[in-house]
Amino acid sequence: MEFTKRSCEEFVEVLASNAPVPGGGGAAALVGAIGTALGNMVGSLTVGKKKYADVEEEMQALKAKSDKLQRKLLDLVAQDAVCFEPLAKAYGIPKDDPDRDRILEEATLTACSVPMEIMETCCEAIDVIKTFADKGSRLAVSDAGCGAACCKAALMSASLNVFINTKSMKNREKAEELNDKANGMLDQYCALADEIFAAVRANF
Repeated sequence: MEFTKRSCEEFVEVLASNAPVPGGGGAAALVGAIGTALGNMVGSLTVGKKKYADVEEEMQALKAKSDKLQRKLLDLVAQDAVCFEPLAKAYGIPKDDPDRDRILEEATLTACSVPMEIMETCCEAIDVIKTFADKGSRLAVSDAGCGAACCKAALMSASLNVFINTKSMKNREKAEELNDKANGMLDQYCALADEIFAAVRANF
């Protein structure tokens, strides 16, 4: 499960194979970590510069937050695989097993949990990147735009891993609750990521 310890080539090769994990959720988490790191790069190129002394403290705080978000997203690459396993096994339970529906429902809810967490973390990262883009080094502002674009892609990708699972849930009230939460994040943070991208692009 130590997918993030592998080389980029190995990760992509396994992703392209018929192995059940990593899948869309793990890929989304990795892309989110990369996007967060790109924003963090802007902070790294801002701190210690006399020109940006007035935002030094804020940049340091945002860098510390970005470090935590990056780590969390990398951890979620493996966690997504762990939480998908019960669902993969549940689909193999004979259809005449009286416990199949209950086990499948529980496993489906578990499989939703990590993509939802990936979405939440990407939203936090986009908020941080907004400040890096607004106040960070102008020499690295393109990286903030790249970071926002990556985090938006990760957010959207993770959402599909929520929706594919909620679609099959028997508990429709819980499914709609999760759908509403995911759609709320998509509406707010895809728009914010687009705003960041547009503002960065306007510099060129």
